[in-house]
Amino acid sequence: MPVEFISAINVNASNEVNGRGDPAIDVGFLRRYARVLEDGGFDYTLVPYNSSFHDPFGVAVALTQVTERLRPIVALRPNTMYPTVAAKALVTLDQLSGGRAVVHFIAGGSDAEQAREGDRLSKSERYEREEEYIRILRRVWSSTEPFDHAGKYYSFENFVSVVRPVHGTIPISVGGSSDDAYRVGGALGDIFGLWGEPLADTKEQMDRVAAEARRAGRADTPRIWVTFRPIVAATDALAWEKAERILQILQGRAGAGLWSTKQRWGGGEAPANVGSQRLLAIAKRQDVHDRALWTPTATATGAAGASTALVGSYETVAAAILDYIDLGAELISIRGYDNLDDAIDYGRYVIPLVRQELARRSAVTVA
Repeated sequence: MPVEFISAINVNASNEVNGRGDPAIDVGFLRRYARVLEDGGFDYTLVPYNSSFHDPFGVAVALTQVTERLRPIVALRPNTMYPTVAAKALVTLDQLSGGRAVVHFIAGGSDAEQAREGDRLSKSERYEREEEYIRILRRVWSSTEPFDHAGKYYSFENFVSVVRPVHGTIPISVGGSSDDAYRVGGALGDIFGLWGEPLADTKEQMDRVAAEARRAGRADTPRIWVTFRPIVAATDALAWEKAERILQILQGRAGAGLWSTKQRWGGGEAPANVGSQRLLAIAKRQDVHDRALWTPTATATGAAGASTALVGSYETVAAAILDYIDLGAELISIRGYDNLDDAIDYGRYVIPLVRQELARRSAVTVA
């Protein structure tokens, strides 16, 4: 399959650089942002989930009505919606968008954040529940006759949905860096999401996912999605100046309100999820890895999500992205700290360079 690009939707102009923290949806901004992504060559956009944020299904439907091609990836935490209801909600989105729906599962990395919505399962139990949930979704989408389910976390009788996915099913993405994440995602995911780590560490994680897919008896493996927060400019020198300015802003906001690391970790003093722990450990090793991976942004934000940057000129960052593609990544997520302006730059300068190089390689191979 071709290499594809992912972003993340913003519902208003607030971002980590301007620090506005405005919670209200700006419909005009959402419409403009979605069109910028589509016009810029992005294939997907993540619609994130947090206990205090907007409903991702509503946002996903809205953005599909102002775009023709962009595919929403709805982030879904199993504790928030019964699986039969989620199956129908996702298919409804799929039908409204002409078959563009994707779902990304979040088992939950913070006990405190999960408890905000009544979920008190342990992390291992959350992954068990996620596995059962995914299996139910797939059966709902494929079954034409009523069926019963009696599992550890869900039980129902005589259920059937007449609401069918446009293409027969909906792609399922799983993310994480724990043994449980590799196991569930390797066995059941169409896509597996990773945060941006050095090339060697990324290859190690990709190998773990592939091993779990083989263990589950799969003939294929999930497509790998790797996420970065690129900081780009016309030259390497200008990009590094920009990166230092952004780092100072992030460091200054580390303890403030919505942008505080404590708020992002769900109220705790340190991240409980393995992915954040990995990013912080990598940041301690050194600031710059490989061609352009920069880790101080992870430290400044507490690695409470995808937070490592690729820093450099458009050409340097495009080359760094190609390094991950050469490892086997098929989906590249790039979203900036100054979201809209960065998305415009990525679409104008970075994505075309990557696609031009891939096209050149393909032509050479065919010749």
